[in-house]
Amino acid sequence: MHTRRESKMAVIHQPRVAWDGARAIVRAAGSAHYEGFANHVLQQLGSGVYGDFADTRQRLLTAYVETGGDRYVADVEAGKWRVRLEDLLRERPELSVVILQLTSEAFEL
Repeated sequence: MHTRRESKMAVIHQPRVAWDGARAIVRAAGSAHYEGFANHVLQQLGSGVYGDFADTRQRLLTAYVETGGDRYVADVEAGKWRVRLEDLLRERPELSVVILQLTSEAFEL
């Protein structure tokens, strides 16, 4: 008699993963823990995403100096990251787990 094993599959809602990831990335880019998080981005997502992350950091710091902390730039950056991550997940859905891990890490900073 054969027993049927059913695999447990988690349904991943890519738009939600992208949005949460975008918010987390912007949070990490503006944090004192930028360096460590940036290394994880480089290791997990590659140099292209790492470069985008560094650019986000620079825009956030520049905006902070110019405005004293206006949230507009952070909101714009989060929107850009949402689109980047959605595109990335469409091309490479297996990165959902990596983005979820980075998101969790960023929100613990």
